[in-house]
Amino acid sequence: MSTFLFDEIVFGPVNSRRLGVSLGMNLLPVNRKICSFDCIYCECGLNGELGDKSGQMPTRKEVKTALFNKLQGMLKDNLKPDVITFAGNGEPTLHPEFSGVIDDTIELRDQFCPEARIAVLSNASRLHKPEVVKALLKIEDNIQKLDSGLKETILRLDQPNYPFDLNKTISQLKDFNGRLIIQTMFVAGEMNGVDVDNTTEADISSWLDALKEIQPEKVMIYTIERDTPYNSLKKVPLDKLKEIAQRAEKSGFTVSVSG
Repeated sequence: MSTFLFDEIVFGPVNSRRLGVSLGMNLLPVNRKICSFDCIYCECGLNGELGDKSGQMPTRKEVKTALFNKLQGMLKDNLKPDVITFAGNGEPTLHPEFSGVIDDTIELRDQFCPEARIAVLSNASRLHKPEVVKALLKIEDNIQKLDSGLKETILRLDQPNYPFDLNKTISQLKDFNGRLIIQTMFVAGEMNGVDVDNTTEADISSWLDALKEIQPEKVMIYTIERDTPYNSLKKVPLDKLKEIAQRAEKSGFTVSVSG
């Protein structure tokens, strides 16, 4: 399937299924993907598949200038975002000045649109960095990925490019003391002849056990909507997502579903 890259530092605003009117922030190069995961469902494609490998991350100053100009322009048009969302062409917390960028974003948000939330969509791979954790605790929507409670499923779906330790990741997520949102992408199908499905009973029951440890303030579950690197991947039906949500709700969690 056809995948794409975000070609600007600040993009949108777009209508997000989960977040409302969202102004996107891309801290990665505008011409290639950089990520610590290589998720088989990523709308930006696989690592190294698209773009110019010489592309560089924008500087903190460039990010602040781009956001200032965008918010100033929106204000002139009497527009305001519901949320400023860090996502883009890979993992935003990989940016070496991530903490400072968050501080700049809070400053500009307070100046132009104080009611707007700030969100970071992260794969939880940089939670060993104290400055990353500190920055995430400053924002309203600290959204961290957990696609299963089984390590083998995460390795198949998310393909981390570092020595992934699920127990350590769960412990790091738990350390937020509930000040986070867990997002989970449910997907089915196959990849290179291997079945892919994180809606199995083993996946869901272990995922629920992990949620009980982490105790997030909210859980977001969704399935693929845009093109992915593999034609063989399938959306999980909405009724199945709702069944999973009901199980999480019975465990005491607030859950949103996007089919």
